[in-house]
Amino acid sequence: MTFLEHLEELRWTLMRSAAVILAAMLVAFFWKELVFDTIILAPRDPGFITYRALCALSQRLGLGESLCIRDLGFELQNISMSGQFLTHLKVSFVAGLVAASPYVLWELWRFIAPGLNDRERRAARTAMVFAGLLFLLGVVFGYYVIAPMSIQFLGSYKVSEAVRNTIALDSFIGTMTSVPLWTGVMFQLPLAVLVLARLGLMSAGVMRTYRRHAFVGILVVAAVITPPDVTSQALVSLPLLLLYEVSILLAARVERQALAAEKARTPIAQAR
Repeated sequence: MTFLEHLEELRWTLMRSAAVILAAMLVAFFWKELVFDTIILAPRDPGFITYRALCALSQRLGLGESLCIRDLGFELQNISMSGQFLTHLKVSFVAGLVAASPYVLWELWRFIAPGLNDRERRAARTAMVFAGLLFLLGVVFGYYVIAPMSIQFLGSYKVSEAVRNTIALDSFIGTMTSVPLWTGVMFQLPLAVLVLARLGLMSAGVMRTYRRHAFVGILVVAAVITPPDVTSQALVSLPLLLLYEVSILLAARVERQALAAEKARTPIAQAR
C-alpha cells in the first residue's frame, strides 16, 4: 500500500470507531435509568452488594455488625441550572467510550496487523488480550471495592457534628467514573513492567530493593480511602500488593530469558 492508501485506511478506521462510540453514547444517553440508577448511583445505597458482602463477612468473622453500613451519611445535590444535563452528557460519553473500546481496539488491530510479521503479530495479540483483561479486572475492582470504600469513608467523614455532608453531584459522578478507570490503568502495572524489562529499563532487583517503599505507599493509599479497620484496608491493599509481586516475577522471567539467549549466542560467536 502507498502512503496515501495508508492514510485513507486510517481515516476509515477512525471514522468507523467514532461512529461506534457515538452509537454507544446514544444508547447510554437514552438508557438513563440503567446507567445512573443501576450503575453510577448504586454505591450510595446501603444495600449495594459490596456493603452487604462486608456485613456478611463481619458476621462470619464474629465481629457482629462492625462492618455493616446502614447509612452513608451524605446527600447528593445539584447546584447548577444545567448541572444534571451536562452530567448526563458527560457520563454518556464516558459510558459510550468504555462500551465501544473493544471495537476500537479491534479496529486498531486491523490497521496495524498487516504491517507486522508472524512473531510480532502473536506478541501484539497476546499483549492486547493481556492488557484488556487487566484493565477489565481493574475496573471491576475499582467499581466494587475502591469506589464504594472511598464514598463510604469520605462521604461520612465529619470534622464536627455541626457540619452536614451534602455532596455536589459532579463530585460524586467524578469519583464514580474516574476511580474505576484509573484503577484499570493501575492494573496495567505488570504489563508496563514487562515492557520496561524487555527494554532494559526495569529490573527485578530494583523492584525488590524498593519493595518496602512500594508496600508502604500502597498501605497508605488503602488507609486513606477506606474505613479505619483492618478488613477493609486488606481488601484494597492485598490485590495491589499482589500485582507488585507479579510484576517482580515477570521482570525476573524476562531477565532469565535474556540471559539464556545471551548464553546461546556466545558459543556461536566463539565458533566464528
